[in-house]
Amino acid sequence: MFINYITLMLTNLTAGLVLLAAFVYWGLDSNNQKRWIPGFGVTGAIALSTGLHMIWTWPVLGSFNIAYGETSVLIGALFVGLALALAHGWDLITLAIYGFFAGITAIVIGLRIIHLGLTLKPMLSGIGFILTGLGGVCAAPMLHWRKNRSLRVCGAVILLIAALIWAFTDVLALWGHLSRYSNWQPLPMR
Repeated sequence: MFINYITLMLTNLTAGLVLLAAFVYWGLDSNNQKRWIPGFGVTGAIALSTGLHMIWTWPVLGSFNIAYGETSVLIGALFVGLALALAHGWDLITLAIYGFFAGITAIVIGLRIIHLGLTLKPMLSGIGFILTGLGGVCAAPMLHWRKNRSLRVCGAVILLIAALIWAFTDVLALWGHLSRYSNWQPLPMR
């Protein structure tokens, strides 16, 4: 039996997407953007560290390490970058450009999950990846037209729907993992 921490990654992703939606809606043109630094920094650190561990060690079966690990590294790097940029007052355009490519990757992974029937709920997981990816693809236009309130509302809603999908997926995974791993013991204790 293998042990994984995809539930941690899903909880973190959900929190990060809610924070990002709130930032798009309230913080993108705020005078006090530094208040967002701790949330983005924590989210980024967890996503980056779990993603890197996953792609280096492959703790779960098959291509799930690619789908969850690599996208976790990408979004984790973006959240850490966002925290640093806000802390130093840097322009966000380069992160938005990077987010475009990370978003395309998430969309392709979402489409492939649906096509291959991966995960217990491939349509739901696929749509979660696709909507999360749309957040990255739309980052540069959102940044450029930040004064357009309707566009920001639309972006925030897309991110919140993605967060809801990941929250639901996380609850299902937590429920199943707690049951399946309830009798698991480390090798030295067997």
